[in-house]
Amino acid sequence: MQTRLKELREDHDLTQEQCSKIAYISKNSYIRYERGERIPPLDTIALFAKYYKTSIDYISNLTDEKTPYPLKKTNKNA
Repeated sequence: MQTRLKELREDHDLTQEQCSKIAYISKNSYIRYERGERIPPLDTIALFAKYYKTSIDYISNLTDEKTPYPLKKTNKNA
């Protein structure tokens, strides 16, 4: 996972500090995620997946397909 986070960050020309602000975490926490010293919680992975317009599976190295799944349709009448 750490490899994908770093690749995505670099592909979008972002710093580690900018990524930490996107995820509302400390810079040190983000650095630990990139180094593989800590595993980010699912909500943080989901936040990055939305930001980078990819899937949680891609970030987690479960697929090499960057294209995200179609978004769930919401029922506005509910």
